[in-house]
Amino acid sequence: MSLYYEAASFLTAPAGAGGSFKSRVYSAKGLKVSPAQIYAVITEASKWDLLLKEVIENSEILSQEPKLTPLLSVLLVHDFLFSKNGISAPPSHPLRQAIDRHKTRIKGEFTKARVRRGCASVQDLQAAVLQEKKSVLGSDALSETSYPRWVRINNLKSDLDSQLRSTFAGFQQVSSLADLKSANSVYVDEHVPDLVALASGGDISSSSAYQKGEIILQDKASCFPAYLLLGDQDVAWTGDLVDGCAAPGNKTTHLASLLCARNSHTDATIFSMDASADRSKTLQKMVSVAGADKLVSVLAGQDFLAVNHADPRFKNVTGLLLDPSCSGSGIIGRDDMPRLVLPELVTKSKDNFARGKKRKRTDGDDAQSAASARRSEPSPPSKDRLSRLANLQARIVEHALGFPAATRVTYSTCSIYILENELVVSRVLSSKVAMTGGWRLMRRDEQPRGLRKWKHRGIRQQEIALESFEVDLSEEQLDSCIRCWPGDDQGTGGFFVAGFVRDQPGADVAAPMSSTNSLNGEDGYDDDEDEWNGFSD
Repeated sequence: MSLYYEAASFLTAPAGAGGSFKSRVYSAKGLKVSPAQIYAVITEASKWDLLLKEVIENSEILSQEPKLTPLLSVLLVHDFLFSKNGISAPPSHPLRQAIDRHKTRIKGEFTKARVRRGCASVQDLQAAVLQEKKSVLGSDALSETSYPRWVRINNLKSDLDSQLRSTFAGFQQVSSLADLKSANSVYVDEHVPDLVALASGGDISSSSAYQKGEIILQDKASCFPAYLLLGDQDVAWTGDLVDGCAAPGNKTTHLASLLCARNSHTDATIFSMDASADRSKTLQKMVSVAGADKLVSVLAGQDFLAVNHADPRFKNVTGLLLDPSCSGSGIIGRDDMPRLVLPELVTKSKDNFARGKKRKRTDGDDAQSAASARRSEPSPPSKDRLSRLANLQARIVEHALGFPAATRVTYSTCSIYILENELVVSRVLSSKVAMTGGWRLMRRDEQPRGLRKWKHRGIRQQEIALESFEVDLSEEQLDSCIRCWPGDDQGTGGFFVAGFVRDQPGADVAAPMSSTNSLNGEDGYDDDEDEWNGFSD
């Protein structure tokens, strides 16, 4: 039963604990069960909590089992109904017995709840419950479970038409994200090639295509940098590529997929590097499973800022993709905890007339109230923290502009803050290496067809912690920057990407070299970056 007690302890932890929910779980010390189990039971229960509340209240188990708390009942009943292995506890444990004594009633109430919603399958039922939760609590009350499930087709192993005929053969193709209301619906994206969306909560991890690496789970926004860099398939691409801050590998494998879609016999090399040796292991795994080994050369533990522009390996590098460490403020689910709606505690008198009387809550397990307090708008990082990140980000982009054959560079962050986005772009454009090398922003009319249609563009001003920041960019330059905002109807997290181009390579001026491993340490990589969703959830 340690699983449920430890999961409950995370949900009732005091507000203000540092880091994201996922990072706090995975970095916790002294746990008796694996962090993955704890994280899974909490996130999965949060998808079903409205229905679990209904089932628990209608079966009246809380009034008959004093050892159960509302929070524990949600976690236990979730696993009883939905976990393949059932409740993770021996049959002799009192809490397991508290559920087992009412299992017939619980199953009956679950069936009634499904019938009331007119759902023929569990998948359709989950989609219906998530829609209910969104309407009851509002879109800001949901974590990543309320967003579409974005799936990128890996052209190294398959193509969109093949996947629509196989993996998604039984799915109904809809014309908009708003129409993704059932588990068997699929939307083909209009902005990024070979990208589809499934309804929130959709699970394809058991599909053959997922296991083989033919399809990859990747947020739509994080597909923008590679597509912006390489452009449309009918535009020729020559030269090698560098992914300078590559782990866990989604963007590297996207580059490889786009090259393959353009020309299955390409001789380009993608140099994929990451300053962290440990993260490089994840990078290599993803490259291998995606079938990108022939295109990608993984430089494990290589600090991009320590790369010498004169290294012969990089003489033909014409494009670079940079997604450096950032505040992560745009990541969906970055806030503390999922909000769980809990069943009411009621007492039951002998004559059944006291059902509505609430039992006093004394165990501190009202996770809904605790989560509500934590759901207030998170405080932004300090100005000093954002400035340090911006300094590192600008240095990385300026270093990329110094590659002698480079003609295109994309810079992206999963941040919503102007200090890490438009202000970094402005700083880079005014740098010596940019001005001497003839670098400018890729105009909107030069961007790939799908991205030209994207409506959210750069902003000129933003207030952060009561301080106003303004950027000195022209309207055309702001229109060249691409933004995504979490919580809107586009189904993405917060993101920013801009492309730098020059018409003629060969300038002699290079950005200053760094003698230190600047991509590690306080302003280095964020270990709970959200991209590794590829092949093993």
